[in-house]
Amino acid sequence: MTVPNPDPSTGPGPRPDGQQAGQAKPEEGRIPGEGETPSPMAGLAAEYAAKAGLHRTHDGRVDVLRSAGGVQGIAESILPGLVFLVAYTISRDLTVSLVAALAAAAAFTVVRLVQRRPLTQALAGVVGVGISAWLANTTGKAEDFYLPGFFTNAAYIVAMVISILVKWPVAGLLFGFIRNEGLDWRKEPARLKAYRLGTWIIVAVLTLRLVVQVPLYLLGPEGLAALATTRLIMGAPLYILGIWVAWLITRPAPASTGAEDGAAPTDATARD
Repeated sequence: MTVPNPDPSTGPGPRPDGQQAGQAKPEEGRIPGEGETPSPMAGLAAEYAAKAGLHRTHDGRVDVLRSAGGVQGIAESILPGLVFLVAYTISRDLTVSLVAALAAAAAFTVVRLVQRRPLTQALAGVVGVGISAWLANTTGKAEDFYLPGFFTNAAYIVAMVISILVKWPVAGLLFGFIRNEGLDWRKEPARLKAYRLGTWIIVAVLTLRLVVQVPLYLLGPEGLAALATTRLIMGAPLYILGIWVAWLITRPAPASTGAEDGAAPTDATARD
């Protein structure tokens, strides 16, 4: 999963879709503002989605690449681990490899400073790499560089499973905001079921990481190269795939135009 990022679209001024920042995109087929009172819980869902770093495209769809941090964000999550692997493979010196990984993470912070972009993701990356480097240096085992990621991954799994059990699935909180459903989807059994399934898909992605990577970690130095490689492949690329599949699975059914039962056709279309 991605580290939360501030959403530039919430700043002042018009957005690419012509709306003012902070203004919700009206649901198609509904007259904006007609007898509607903003729901505090809907605002909470929107705030949760924004903090989770989920973004929309100009046409209201989920921007999967941007939600994963964009090209730069993906590089920030991949390169420190790649630098560590390459440095350790060449030098077999744990200290040198850890310093190289930390330097790579710190370099992204400098880049963001130059770009005057938010430092949240880069600083989180530095902290994460720092914890991994400290643990590996303390134990003297290169494979322990990847150990903290297992606990983070497991924590996400537990949180998402709990959200499913209490009928507040994470996929609904995120995608419901993107689709302008607010929290109305919780009132519809079919939509709640779809978002629970979507959350299970994300859980499956995270679980697959552990199933594949933990045995490689237990192999010790012999499994380090394979562990590092699978960590790269099953990081941002697999996350993007999981989000995309969850998005498709939770797609609402197209709205009926009423033409089939003799009613006059309307201009309402599916939200998705």
